[in-house]
Amino acid sequence: MTQKDETFNPFDPTGMFKDMQTTGMDAWSKMMIQMVHTDAYAKATGIMLDTWASSSAVFRQTMETIMREVLTKLNMPTRADVIGLAERLGNIEMRLDDLEAKLDEKPRGPRKAAAASPRS
Repeated sequence: MTQKDETFNPFDPTGMFKDMQTTGMDAWSKMMIQMVHTDAYAKATGIMLDTWASSSAVFRQTMETIMREVLTKLNMPTRADVIGLAERLGNIEMRLDDLEAKLDEKPRGPRKAAAASPRS
């Protein structure tokens, strides 16, 4: 367990600089906390985020268009192709499950009747 030594040590050349750094960091911390808790800061941050969101949407759309063209020219599936394929496979799986459920519901009459009749 270390304790902060409050006594001045004349043989520590960096002690004064450490104290100055700690004092400066404390002052900056208090000032930044006060600044962040103001309405002006909240409004400025909101405007900055709105601007970033609107500009990033345009950039994202441009990148998607470029990627779609490149993938099409390379004969590779695009994101829309993969999503469409996943949806189709999901529909096929659901239909197979429905068919399986219908087959399980149907009574198997001819087989049961043949098994029940005694052979002579």
